[in-house]
Amino acid sequence: VHVFNFKGGEIIPAPVYFLSPDSGITVDSATGIVVADSLRSTPARIIATVGTLQAIQNVDVTLRPDLIQAVNSLDTLQYSLSDSTLNVSTQLQVKLTHGVAPNDSAVKSYIVSFAIVAQSNPQLGVLVNDAGTASVVATTDASGIAGRRIRVHPLFLTSGTADSIVVNATAKYRGVQVNGSPVRLVLLLKPPG
Repeated sequence: VHVFNFKGGEIIPAPVYFLSPDSGITVDSATGIVVADSLRSTPARIIATVGTLQAIQNVDVTLRPDLIQAVNSLDTLQYSLSDSTLNVSTQLQVKLTHGVAPNDSAVKSYIVSFAIVAQSNPQLGVLVNDAGTASVVATTDASGIAGRRIRVHPLFLTSGTADSIVVNATAKYRGVQVNGSPVRLVLLLKPPG
């Protein structure tokens, strides 16, 4: 929580107190650290209070991630030199689960980081979200799946050759990589025609 005075200057340190009126979680009143003791179908409300001012933040309660694995780890994009709208891949995806198959459960609302780790030219590809905006993090959906697309700039390819872009997807739990991290995802680039 950042607290500002009426002139827009930040007040440091500010006496912020936290609480939640919702069941299923406890909140440390001084630090704001939230711990869940059960799942909720709706987000829990966290209220931060400074003096008589309050701000509310909704927090999803989810399962602990035990495994990250590829859903769509290998894809091909036939790029175009004349139509840039064709130069965006489908999503390279991973899934986060809790527990052991076949009784595992999807982990929703969890952050997954994506990074391009290999490409022939640093300007060849960039990770983007569904809106086409540069983005290296995604949040898992209700089925535990997160993904990112790659926008390819074919002018940075060697003329007429096949190439690929390699991406690593990583999730962490309490600062430690989740089992299966990083997941290797590959986009093969196919010349037009």
